[in-house]
Amino acid sequence: MTESPDGSANVPSRDRRRFPGISSRSYEHPADRSALVALRKLSGFDTVFKTLSGLLPERSLRLLFLSDSVRVSDQQFTHLNDMLRDACYILDLEKVPPMYVNQDPQPNAMCIGLDEPIIVVTTGLVELLDEEEMRAVIGHEVGHALSGHAVYRTILLFLTNLATKVAWIPLGNVAIMAIVTALREWFRKSELSADRAGLLVGQDLQASMRGLMKLAGGNHLHEMNVDAFLKQADEYESGGDLRDSVLKILNLLPRSHPFTTVRAAELKKWAASRDYQRIMDGHYPHRDEDGDTSVSDSFRDSAAHYADSVRNSKDPLMGLVRDIAGGAGDLGGKLRDTVFRGGSRPGGANGTGGANGSDRPDDA
Repeated sequence: MTESPDGSANVPSRDRRRFPGISSRSYEHPADRSALVALRKLSGFDTVFKTLSGLLPERSLRLLFLSDSVRVSDQQFTHLNDMLRDACYILDLEKVPPMYVNQDPQPNAMCIGLDEPIIVVTTGLVELLDEEEMRAVIGHEVGHALSGHAVYRTILLFLTNLATKVAWIPLGNVAIMAIVTALREWFRKSELSADRAGLLVGQDLQASMRGLMKLAGGNHLHEMNVDAFLKQADEYESGGDLRDSVLKILNLLPRSHPFTTVRAAELKKWAASRDYQRIMDGHYPHRDEDGDTSVSDSFRDSAAHYADSVRNSKDPLMGLVRDIAGGAGDLGGKLRDTVFRGGSRPGGANGTGGANGSDRPDDA
């Protein structure tokens, strides 16, 4: 924000498009959107979560941040307060959620709460990002609030904590962890949605890219390059064999967020899409039409997205899935060749090992 010529008011440092009445459906990832539409349509959903709210430590969390963090306002962290109000203005969020700065060297931000969302950013994040990068992050969190993600994030935190307390009960822990795993998969997609909201607020793709790079590599922009960073995402997706594909899945399962390079690549792809350009041109779904949204249409969109992801993925496992779906002939041979790509089969041609008598495949 900068001071106006007469010194009487603060105005945005540059003009940004505003999206009156925008529905969160306009920027939500298809898998995220289909889950949210289904939950909103579910009879008795609100009643269940109001009941759950009595069990969740939400009031305790609010008191904790109020008593041991700094609440953003016109008197405290005023530059963050200006960004928050600006983000709510751009996405037309009527009620500005409270925001707190919490002393924590780990860069992080979150939006939680059942009845009313609250946004929390850490000092590590505030110190790491410049103004435009921080604007994208605040827009990201406001996007979570507009989508209603705060409710499910709070439940995920609660269930994750509960799982550690009932770990000694085998079946109880298994049941809770199954729910937690499903929620994490949904939440990873919701993070991609919120990244898009952050871009709609900041309207600066390079700032969004820089922020994601800093989350991965720290405050060393002079040592980093956006194009090289995005190449990492392509190498991660396409490199390796089936063993690496399995390891990718295992690495991702405990995470609530997608990997940073993947988020950067997904956001750049969306920024180049017709959907993004239509929003910027003022053509987008409005929230007063949310009640008429078809659950089946949302699930079809989600299924189409996943089918397209499998079809275009460079991951070896997804390639195998395509071959299975297409009725590949020599499936066993293809599986063998994919796993041991670039080398001979274990044991060599005579089954006695490679040239040195070892059991590992020869180097390519």
